[in-house]
Amino acid sequence: MAQCQESFKRYEKKYLLKQEQYRELNKQLMGRMESDEYGLHKICNIYFDTEDYELIRTSLEKPTYKEKLRIRSYGIPKLNDMVFLELKKKYKGIVYKRRVRLTLEEAQNFLLEGKSPKDGNQVIGEINWFLKSYSPIPKAYISYDRCALFGREDPNLRITFDKNITYRDTCLDLSKGSWGTKILKPGTTLMEIKIPECMPLWLSQILAELEIFPTSFSKYGTCYKEHIIYKKYLKGGGICA
Repeated sequence: MAQCQESFKRYEKKYLLKQEQYRELNKQLMGRMESDEYGLHKICNIYFDTEDYELIRTSLEKPTYKEKLRIRSYGIPKLNDMVFLELKKKYKGIVYKRRVRLTLEEAQNFLLEGKSPKDGNQVIGEINWFLKSYSPIPKAYISYDRCALFGREDPNLRITFDKNITYRDTCLDLSKGSWGTKILKPGTTLMEIKIPECMPLWLSQILAELEIFPTSFSKYGTCYKEHIIYKKYLKGGGICA
């Protein structure tokens, strides 16, 4: 049954950290940030796209507006476990995320067979429109181990650290476990800073001191550029064959 509708509007900045930067940053965040209730946990996603990868190809061109659809679970789910359907949009640098909570079975029935949940709501309606507009299918599995922090003074300030980012484009079912190809160099951590408005001055100063600078990085985009295109060349007998 559809429930637990959630909406987010925020800025998201991404950074790739070396081991020494990650260690030193953690030290300096002590006293200002604390771990959320989940601690270190695994996040698993199935990304949906058109047959010819229209959504990610458009996203990599950095348009003013872009959107994507995924199923997300916290841990490895069974059919009756709860997962999130997430419709994520970005417009002029602002991220808008809409999500709804369903069982994995309900989510798969909805996205793969067109069976809308009985208890539909606005988010279900938006996802229905997305499905009719793009006819997306499962295209990539991406999982990672995440530690999430929130600000003691401002709980809306969130910082996440992702390691062991793993990708595959076969067996696209969240219940089949976390396995595949690692997409980051050993010792690299992906950090995301999520803020509703401006970054706190103290955090900006720490990042500048440690020479940590924002970068353009997409998990799905990296998988597409470094793995999916390569496999397409192999199948097509292109220059990589």
